[in-house]
Amino acid sequence: MPSAIALTPVTIALSTDSHSAPAEPPISANQSAQSGWRGLINAYRRYLPVTDQTPVITLHEGNTPLIPVPTIAAAIGRDVRVLVKYDGLNPTGSFKDRGMTMAISKAKEAGVKAVICASTGNTSAAAAAYARRGGIRAFVLIPDGYVALGKLAQALLYGAEVLAIKGNFDQALHIVRDMSEHYPVTLVNSVNPYRLEGQKTAAFEVVDALGDAPDWVCIPVGNAGNITAYWMGFCQYHQEQRCTKLPRMMGFQAAGSAPFIAGHPVEHPETLATAIRIGNPANWERAIAVQHASQGSFAAVTDAEILEAYRLLASNEGIFCEPASAASVAGLLKVKDQIPTGATVVCVLTGNGLKDPDTAISHSDNQLKHGIEPDLGIVAKAMGFE
Repeated sequence: MPSAIALTPVTIALSTDSHSAPAEPPISANQSAQSGWRGLINAYRRYLPVTDQTPVITLHEGNTPLIPVPTIAAAIGRDVRVLVKYDGLNPTGSFKDRGMTMAISKAKEAGVKAVICASTGNTSAAAAAYARRGGIRAFVLIPDGYVALGKLAQALLYGAEVLAIKGNFDQALHIVRDMSEHYPVTLVNSVNPYRLEGQKTAAFEVVDALGDAPDWVCIPVGNAGNITAYWMGFCQYHQEQRCTKLPRMMGFQAAGSAPFIAGHPVEHPETLATAIRIGNPANWERAIAVQHASQGSFAAVTDAEILEAYRLLASNEGIFCEPASAASVAGLLKVKDQIPTGATVVCVLTGNGLKDPDTAISHSDNQLKHGIEPDLGIVAKAMGFE
């Protein structure tokens, strides 16, 4: 069994200015479960660094489905059970909502007036939605031309102040870290420890759904916060004997953006999976520690392999994820010969396919049939019935 490691959050400086905005009260101990799901902070309060004084800024994130994918399992064989944790069904369409409810709630508690993040898209959407819900100003730096339109549209409509820089994500992250040190804005990228505290709840949900931890967890790796957070969650549940084992954490990077495989930062990362187009992960050391502690590994998958898994999930399983999410399934299929017979494997799908409609249309095996006359016979013929 892999050994647990301590990943203790560090203290971050937050402004103490007061600010008023609506927040949801915590669920009382005797409140009926029939009141429904009210977000991951209320569900997992005892495992999170919150108090009765923490205003809960929530969109009722979490509680996303763990879905069996028999087509993927059949491709592996050996009685392997494969499920996907579909976090693309969070309110803004990605796993980033898990971390952002915590980061913004704690910022709100501290009286913060503005937050800032660098983003390849999903962080910007989540930061904007939660910050504006909490009455906090949101600033976002993105690499110009490298954010999927669905994500950019979200950030803009939610009310973020979006600045597109002539550079990549790593340069944007460097700037926002400096900004948070010299100006009155709080950083909400995954270097903010409250982000990881929120994201670890996905591991709780996996164990709650399965009754134990899986044998393997396959996960896309960009900035490496999520693989770190999942391990935190599994370790915490294991320490409380909520699960009997710890999984191997298998991280997959896009081949053109694979610093863990190269062993050094990638100066010019390239991949169509823009959500993991990161050459110098902020959580580098923590992710390497997770790999060693869980006896897991990192591997690279090509854009072609990502697209194949992306199409397979949609056409055979009815699950539409964004390309970066499919890296977990692509990776699983690439290393399938290493999976023990009878293992239970969970692949993390981090974002919704609607985040990046351009890629879906450009790389679909199906083609739109244009110019068909509105006539029954003609339509039937086009359908192959005549």
